[in-house]
Amino acid sequence: MSSPSKRREMDVMKLMMSDYNVETINDGLNEFNVEFHGPKESLYEGGVWKIRVELPDAYPYKSPSIGFVNKIFHPNVDELSGSVCLDVINQSWSPMFGNYLLKAMKQRSY
Repeated sequence: MSSPSKRREMDVMKLMMSDYNVETINDGLNEFNVEFHGPKESLYEGGVWKIRVELPDAYPYKSPSIGFVNKIFHPNVDELSGSVCLDVINQSWSPMFGNYLLKAMKQRSY
């Protein structure tokens, strides 16, 4: 198994063991949905959001594609496609980001 494959497996397994609900698509680790809940004591408390994550073969050297499955109105989310439009994903991606990206997305979407 090559280094990018090991990294992909490790990052997805960390997500699966976290407080997020992770559902793989087509029994692989390249595509999966992640469900998370709105933070307590906020306007989003009680809300549930689902994002679709696609990891390219070159992950972690190439950034993942991330988009909301359900509707969310936010300046960093394309209203029609649900794609997340953040510089950290599209322009300044670094292999060191890994799972920190989902935590950052969760914080920024509120």
